[in-house]
Amino acid sequence: MALTSYRNDGLTFEVDDSGGAAEAVVLLHGFPQTRTSWAGLTPHLVGAGYRVLAPDQRGYSPGARPKRRRDYAIGRLVGDVLALADAAGLKRFHVLGHDWGGGAGWALAEAHPERLLSLTSLSTPHPRAMAASMVRSNQALKSWYMLAFQLPWLPEAIIESNAGGERVRGALIDAGMAPAEADDSMELLRNGAARGALGWYRALPFAGSQESRPTEVSTLYIYSTGDVALSRKAADLTENYVRGPYRYEVLEGVSHWIPDEAADTVAPMILEHLA
Repeated sequence: MALTSYRNDGLTFEVDDSGGAAEAVVLLHGFPQTRTSWAGLTPHLVGAGYRVLAPDQRGYSPGARPKRRRDYAIGRLVGDVLALADAAGLKRFHVLGHDWGGGAGWALAEAHPERLLSLTSLSTPHPRAMAASMVRSNQALKSWYMLAFQLPWLPEAIIESNAGGERVRGALIDAGMAPAEADDSMELLRNGAARGALGWYRALPFAGSQESRPTEVSTLYIYSTGDVALSRKAADLTENYVRGPYRYEVLEGVSHWIPDEAADTVAPMILEHLA
């Protein structure tokens, strides 16, 4: 993988690119991680002959950290992915996202299905399924942190303080993240990425109506029962919002951090889907 960069919206994004002229898979990381979260899965994809592009997304890449919360509206996140594809010369491509990266993937499939060969979402349900689960399950309780992240400056202050930072690190580990990965996430957040990473949540009021169209792109959705942030109800409801070919897999006992914890398990599912 070669480290390169591309520009969009006046911002510069770092991206790992395996190169080549094969079908491409764009990997979109989630909160609070970077492109390195795909280290376990990338060799499977490259080994199967795919070109892999894994960017550090808006708010995470050092040259792409705007301050306004509206700069993290979902339309801008989708625009970043399309700009990457255009810079790489991709007319159509596969997209694979985890956590917020999955959310960006769903939005991309809705807004620009003509650009996608397929969609794979790890952990993240369709946004309308997520909304429906808020009143049909305990998802609202699981999503308490989304409301807390709306507060200005306080979450950043907690992350940057010694005691608060240790609590955040402990929460990541309690959610199933490996200690070494939690250390990397805390270093990232404490070195300038906190405001941008939280900007994805703070931009939710700019998301517009939840009355989005059913997804027509061929979709693989993988949910894990050990996910502390996302409910099984939202996962089960997702099929109601996919009109194209759909495959739903459930990983028993795996935490939210599927790319870190279960790359070898999900790789055969993903490769079969891409093919």
